[in-house]
Amino acid sequence: MVDKIGKLFKKISLPDRKRLLQATEKLVSGSRTGFKTQKVKDTDFYKIRIGKFRIIFHYEKEVVVVDAIRMRDDNTYKDL
Repeated sequence: MVDKIGKLFKKISLPDRKRLLQATEKLVSGSRTGFKTQKVKDTDFYKIRIGKFRIIFHYEKEVVVVDAIRMRDDNTYKDL
């Protein structure tokens, strides 16, 4: 999954990259203030919206594990 995130980061603009990195770091550090966290329907995953991107994650014993960062489209939640 890290390879897909790395590829995405190479393709997107610097401001988008910075926003996603800041949001991911904040999420992983345990701070959820400022995010509207939503559960992905029929899964154990959660998502937050950062502009046109979605950060998809789950919890493992109170620890956040980022599963994907994707651009929002019809295939965003497939393969979860």
